[in-house]
Amino acid sequence: MTPITPGQDYKMQYLIKRRETSSREELVAHWFANHMPQVIAAMQHQADAGKPHATRYMATLFDALPDGTHPWDGVAQLWWPLLLPRPATAHGTEPTDSFQQRALPYTPWPTREYVVIDGSAHLPIEPLTLNAPFPTTRSGLCKITFLVKSQPDADHAALFDHWLTIHADNVRAVLQKTDGLRYVISHSIEPEHDLYAGMAELYFANVEGWRAYKALIQPDGMEQWVQDEGTLVLRTQTEMIGIA
Repeated sequence: MTPITPGQDYKMQYLIKRRETSSREELVAHWFANHMPQVIAAMQHQADAGKPHATRYMATLFDALPDGTHPWDGVAQLWWPLLLPRPATAHGTEPTDSFQQRALPYTPWPTREYVVIDGSAHLPIEPLTLNAPFPTTRSGLCKITFLVKSQPDADHAALFDHWLTIHADNVRAVLQKTDGLRYVISHSIEPEHDLYAGMAELYFANVEGWRAYKALIQPDGMEQWVQDEGTLVLRTQTEMIGIA
């Protein structure tokens, strides 16, 4: 088993779902054009003032499930040098921009990130050249996000230990056989408080890699702590990157 250590930063995640009155296209348009530039500017202002700020910022757009539904439209991820407090009210309860007018109120999900396979060289970030460099996009990939729901009585310490040893080694070995590009685990800091115990992100060059992975992966015991029915497996073809 290869030891895996967490990154130094806290990975603050925000699961996003649109309001019933908004289309997905409308949500994404306002997210990219209006909300992301405001977040980028706010982080730059914090940095210029010598205050703590997010050092990375990206958003993942989830494809629909086979039945056409979107349990979540996407997730915003910001890496901070300190753990942010949970707000008294959800962000967007009183909208401050056009994106929040179209998204349901959302709350931060604090996690710690473990990079099992880096793969950054295979996933370059290209700033825009005919507009402001950021936000930009990255596509032409197949990213699979697992939102892992634990059993109500799960021993989260045992789950996380198994995840970072037996399960991570199992997944890594299969990814190496299927040309997987990147593998990241994020564990909830307060799993009893949050909807999901953690997240796994697997990157492939194309959907064929994901299909090959599914054909080869075998159970390793993690299922004893995890709700199969409550766990989501979401595919992505596009990421939006605000701070690289």
